Amino acid sequence: MYNQTKIIFNKQYMRIQLPRLHELLEELVSLPQETEWCEFKLNNYNPDEIGKWISGLANSSNLAGEKFGYLVFGIEDTTHNILGTNVLLTKQKKGNEPLQSWLSKMLSPSIDFFIHEFIYKEKQICLVEIPAAIARPVAFQNIEYVRIGEVTKPLRGYPQKEQKIWNNPFNRNFETEIAASGLSKHEILNLLDSVSYLKLVGKPMPDDHSLIINDLMDEEFIIEERGKLSITNMGALMIGSDISNFQTLERHSIRVIFYKGKNRVETQQEYLVKGGYAIKFQDIIELILERLPSNEEIVNALRVDKKVYPAIAIRELVANALIHQDFTLRGTSPMIEIFADRIEISNPGMPLINTSRFIDSVPRSRNEKIAGFMRRVGICEERGSGIDKVIASAEIYQLPAPNIEATEDWTKVTLYSYKDLNKMSKDDKIRACYQHSVLKYVTNEQMSNQTLRKRFKIKDSNYSIASRIIKETQEAGLIKIYGSQTASKSKKYAKYIPSWA
Repeated sequence: MYNQTKIIFNKQYMRIQLPRLHELLEELVSLPQETEWCEFKLNNYNPDEIGKWISGLANSSNLAGEKFGYLVFGIEDTTHNILGTNVLLTKQKKGNEPLQSWLSKMLSPSIDFFIHEFIYKEKQICLVEIPAAIARPVAFQNIEYVRIGEVTKPLRGYPQKEQKIWNNPFNRNFETEIAASGLSKHEILNLLDSVSYLKLVGKPMPDDHSLIINDLMDEEFIIEERGKLSITNMGALMIGSDISNFQTLERHSIRVIFYKGKNRVETQQEYLVKGGYAIKFQDIIELILERLPSNEEIVNALRVDKKVYPAIAIRELVANALIHQDFTLRGTSPMIEIFADRIEISNPGMPLINTSRFIDSVPRSRNEKIAGFMRRVGICEERGSGIDKVIASAEIYQLPAPNIEATEDWTKVTLYSYKDLNKMSKDDKIRACYQHSVLKYVTNEQMSNQTLRKRFKIKDSNYSIASRIIKETQEAGLIKIYGSQTASKSKKYAKYIPSWA
């Protein structure tokens, strides 16, 4: 079901199909001259020069408002005659490393440039498609370049252009960019799982396939250009039959890994979920829940198995990881790792809001269209309620507070299995106290010694334990006394709110 998904094509589907590559080449050579976002070469092969050209074209495309820049081998730059080339970048190496891999490492931030090698009227062509810089200039070996006319120069010599790139409102919309183009209706229906899509949205299967195509267009899963159909990134990621069929998206498939103990030394089983996020979401949740341990409880005189983790928390965190990931980061994918004592759910990209404000803040998503579709089909909660439910369910299950971590490259949320209060670390207790205060605050209540005792199941006679946790959380600068209360009042009856409130 998960890692044995049928492969529809023997090789990855190219981002641009051959007929469209021919059209693109004809459009580029018809330009009156080289532009700042297009450069022609015959057989000039020099790895360092190619890196500089890619940097310059990425930055100049941003300045020109173009989505892509192009470096084309096989074209005479003065006449634009198509002569062919002996440069095949996919076969070249820098030292012992493939050239494309080496170039990717030398570029910062890393960008997904695509090398298309094809025959046009018996002439060998190598066309490098380079996405425009986003938000910041692209550097090669820590130096940023820009095209000035037909010449590539260091960007630092042109401070106004550099500032414009930093401030440029032009930005790519990843969701509606093309994952595969130049497709027939038959190819669309092979690459996208339309049957599962119709089940998700609650529509019957129509007799006329054109009606399905129209629905997919309305969703922006596909678009039509020049009489040919293209699948967008959103379409491939939401309802793709196999994400790995799309050259630019293969690294974004979801991974689920079960470990034997509390570390990564021994893997029990690993699943690569190849289907689209929306159509495989319920399968992923069921896969996780089926493998989790459970405790037997008596409910209404009947024995009932209760999972050690709340299903709603797993569901919300997996959905959040899919929705909020940064698709511009290469070589990373959403990952769900299950250990003996915890579950770690991570996704590429730093969150757009501070991790300490996840509970109360209205979430901001990099991928609003994907988020909107997943909300509409019931995969995730409406804005702002998901993380609240994760924290609240952890309290109900008497689990340690979930831990939210972030770096420049990833976001990770850890759910912990049950742990006695006396086995929790000081940080565990402070984190739980802070999250409890935020939960109370967002429901127009305040945390007190009494509510915290209930959170930890501390006996009333041991209220001093709760007082100590509250004091430590205050000293950490995370909570404060509510209203006009003073420190001299009894700690047993004082109320507290988050320090930022």
